[in-house]
Amino acid sequence: MRGRLSRSELAKLWEQWRQGNSAAAIARSLERSYASVCKSIRARGGVAPLPRRRRELSLTATEREEISLRLANHESFRAIGRALGRNASTICREANRNGGRPSYRAVAAEDRALLKALRPKICKLRANARLRNVVATKLALEWSPEQISGWLKTHYPRHATMHISPETIYRSLFIQTRGALKKELVAQLRLHRPMRRAKTVKQRVDPRGLFGEHVSIRERPASVEDRAVPGHWEGDLLTGSLGNHIATLVERKSRYVMLVKVDSNHTADVIDALKKHIRKLPAELRKSLTWDRGYEMKRHKELSIATDMQVYICDPQSPWQRGSNENTNGLLRQYFPKGKSVSQFTQKELDAVARRLNERPRKTLGFKTPAEVLEQALP
Repeated sequence: MRGRLSRSELAKLWEQWRQGNSAAAIARSLERSYASVCKSIRARGGVAPLPRRRRELSLTATEREEISLRLANHESFRAIGRALGRNASTICREANRNGGRPSYRAVAAEDRALLKALRPKICKLRANARLRNVVATKLALEWSPEQISGWLKTHYPRHATMHISPETIYRSLFIQTRGALKKELVAQLRLHRPMRRAKTVKQRVDPRGLFGEHVSIRERPASVEDRAVPGHWEGDLLTGSLGNHIATLVERKSRYVMLVKVDSNHTADVIDALKKHIRKLPAELRKSLTWDRGYEMKRHKELSIATDMQVYICDPQSPWQRGSNENTNGLLRQYFPKGKSVSQFTQKELDAVARRLNERPRKTLGFKTPAEVLEQALP
């Protein structure tokens, strides 16, 4: 039975993990058991360790091999030192701390040196109770580590002790041996993963068919593209299990979100629900709506006339043309996971979820909230 993974195997493991390979694929490439690979990955919560760095003056593994060989040939410390360009006292101390001439072994000496070189350091969150409490509070409000990091920098610009990187927060969550944040807070992250993974999942494209005459997104004015003026929206349907849906609307300038309960994805139900919701907006926030090629928007002209909003339709298989909406739908999956029904949510509950997102700072907004940006943009 083979023992624990060697340093070289661990290095290969983490390199492949960073590339997005699965634990099973890594186990096959290393010719090790799946259980041993998973154990190593889970021990660090999927967070690859930082590479070890050797001090320039430290003996290398090659030098220790040379020392071992020359000690076995009964050469003096001075002779070995001259051969390696080292002081004789350095060779003497190296030999004596690793069993002396008869017992010196290069591999054991290298392992002992690496172990002694470890400098355990208390992580920033564990050492700073005030910062730890703020981070834990924001995580409980379902803020992302990036949002927390940006918010701290804007609210404590002159207090470096209250600044922290998103990566440090992630590491404190997933590496529980740091003893800084409770593991239960991982459940507050948008993606409820027990470990960190490389971003290698490819988007699946759902091709949409043509549904008649429409105004293409290519005819949308350039003024909409620069997000300078509020009132231009992107929309889509967020799908749950059993064919139930929620209509999502995102304002391009502020990323302000509105969620609309719809009875089905039939065009009549979607158009009626959108008309009712959009009519509540002030006129300055009803300029245009960009939607994908779903058949639910077949009666888009009716929506445009009823709301006095121009409706633009995206090109086939081009989700990036509604980038803000696609990103927001990803955020909403924290509240409406794939494969779960969304039919049980009332409009009041949907409004509460939208309020959560609208009161969370966004990096793209300079860590202001969508609600703040929209309020400032209105006359």
